[in-house]
Amino acid sequence: MLGIHVRIVALFAVVASLLLPAAGAQAREAAAARTPVVLVHGYNAGPGVWGGLREDLRADGYTDAELFSFGYDTHRSVNEVIAGELAAYVEDVKRRTGASRVDLVSHSFGSLVTRWYVKFDGAGRSSVGHWVSLAGPNHGTSTAWACALWDQACRDMTPGSYVQKRLAEGDETPGDVRYATWWSNCDEVVNPDNSVPLTGAANNAAGCLDHNALLGDDGVSQGVRAFLRS
Repeated sequence: MLGIHVRIVALFAVVASLLLPAAGAQAREAAAARTPVVLVHGYNAGPGVWGGLREDLRADGYTDAELFSFGYDTHRSVNEVIAGELAAYVEDVKRRTGASRVDLVSHSFGSLVTRWYVKFDGAGRSSVGHWVSLAGPNHGTSTAWACALWDQACRDMTPGSYVQKRLAEGDETPGDVRYATWWSNCDEVVNPDNSVPLTGAANNAAGCLDHNALLGDDGVSQGVRAFLRS
């Protein structure tokens, strides 16, 4: 009986040795398939605004090596300066991670930066899988007139600006990129509220939230993370 028991234990050991490498390989493949996320903050802000969403993404299984925050001077031109810097940053993320694409999640003014990159940079559409805009002034906001006289970024955000006209030309959601927006009917910065949604995007009403509250809202976070998994 003891001999039979030993042989059974040995058989289980052999089976386990065959299954464990396969399971490990599957886990590595799943991790390798996860698309890096680049977070792009808004006007007069910095990478620190993404603390809550970064934590939620980590809880979903992302590692710090898959989460990136693009920091930039928000008082310069979308089309002439910042979008080009974002393009170089995305290429660096792709090189560091080995990924062929990234997912972009942007807030407020960052939505114009990321849209310009996707629409007009030669590699933009092929380098982005999902694009997310939280409270983005995608068709301009009247509140930007308050600082438009001395600030280029504010001029870019005004309705009818050069940047707004160019982004509105043709397809608002070009290429194979998947687009989604979240907007609030209580946004005190983006006016009118319907400036945020884009034709061809999955447009989501976030409820009555302040402009910056979309960054830390649990419902918005859940929706964004589900969209990135889609």
